[in-house]
Amino acid sequence: MSPELVLTNARIVTEDEVIAGTLLIRDGRIADISTDATLTGEDMEGDYLIPGLIELHTDHLEGHYAPRPKVRWNPIAAVLAHDAQVATAGITTVFDALRIGLDHDGDMLPQDMRKLGDAIEDGVRSDRLRADHFIHLRCEVSSPDCLEGFAFFENDDRVKLASLMDHAPGQRQFASIDAYKTYYMGKLKMTAEQFRLFCDRRVAESEANSAPNRAAITEACHARGIVLASHDDATAAHVAESVAHGVRVAEFPTTTVAAEASKAAGLSVLMGAPNVVRGGSHSGNVSARTLAESGTLDILSSDYIPFSLIQSAFMLGEAVDGFSLPQAVAMVSRNPARAVGLDDRGVIELGRRADLVRVRVDEHVPVVRTVWREGRRVA
Repeated sequence: MSPELVLTNARIVTEDEVIAGTLLIRDGRIADISTDATLTGEDMEGDYLIPGLIELHTDHLEGHYAPRPKVRWNPIAAVLAHDAQVATAGITTVFDALRIGLDHDGDMLPQDMRKLGDAIEDGVRSDRLRADHFIHLRCEVSSPDCLEGFAFFENDDRVKLASLMDHAPGQRQFASIDAYKTYYMGKLKMTAEQFRLFCDRRVAESEANSAPNRAAITEACHARGIVLASHDDATAAHVAESVAHGVRVAEFPTTTVAAEASKAAGLSVLMGAPNVVRGGSHSGNVSARTLAESGTLDILSSDYIPFSLIQSAFMLGEAVDGFSLPQAVAMVSRNPARAVGLDDRGVIELGRRADLVRVRVDEHVPVVRTVWREGRRVA
């Protein structure tokens, strides 16, 4: 653990308010919060101190491992590059989303995901990573090789979260075939006939595999204490199915109806931080800002842009009337921590881990100046 550290002259964002004062950190924990901003210590120059951000669903690692089609990077180097980027974006706890089941072209294999999982675990054991890393298995339940991929992680205790996904066309994220066509024809460079055959195959796979794969993965996760998340629920029926499976986090509901039903059922509603930053969904689904305005939104995820997490937290207070900075910061720290049972972090409070981010806002953009994990500077 780090020695005693004093951070003074800071605007400290607690669970309920912003305090001008000083933090005392001892043995990696918050030992004191003082309203005296003039104590001797490291001068924060009036910058904000917020809890370290907690990221539950980022697909960002795969891009470092497979930067081009058919190209594979060294998995340890890929994890290090990913880790450096998330830490410098203020993320001190990250759930790296690894795909289980192929969802389009078959370019990534289950063995690739296991290599990345091994690299994450090797980095944790060797203490070479800046952020605290866990594994999130994003399970494409429509895929015929979903359970095969899941089996590669059956004895992996770093897996703490699994999401149940079905990206077949005509439902959920891609209820609009036009949106599906734009996404996949652009991504995979298909002709119209190739796209038609692709859609037929994906629908058939979903009909054959989704129900049994959902059931098998749900049973395995409950047995191992892995938190379950739904993905792209669009209807009240989808939400009812998620509740029946014991889901605790509703990831990226695509409609107001699904988001409100998830909230009413006690699920934590998670939306993409890029949705907040851009002012809407790139797929034409419900706006995260709209859900924040109605009190339906609980958690934000950077998804594919690590920096969007801290950017969205500072933007919400400006974009949504009556929305405070502590409320927004809770969506990227306290709320995700609670959703996955990490009770030792996520809030600036006595006894909690000293996972902290020093932030200055310049031209409406947060500038991350320093990041600490358990009192140790990591960025």
